Amino acid sequence: MRETFAPAVYILASTRNGTLYIGATSNLIQRIAQHRRDHFDGFSARYETKLLAWFEMHATMEHAIQREKRLKKWNRGWKLRLIEERNPQ
Repeated sequence: MRETFAPAVYILASTRNGTLYIGATSNLIQRIAQHRRDHFDGFSARYETKLLAWFEMHATMEHAIQREKRLKKWNRGWKLRLIEERNPQ
């Protein structure tokens, strides 16, 4: 099976207004499945951030990584506003 290469930045949440995790990947569907199976040790497993709250597709991994780094510097209010613009639920 051929892997899909589709660079994306994503935000996972533990619950609504809960802990947020920001990441970048070349295969969003696979990465979300990995998070939900606790494939990774560390922050996302510890805080159980398994709900996909927001994502954004990019043309290249370089652009996705740049966006991820910028988002990680944002304050929490900005991140929540970004999520709620596209995903009010």
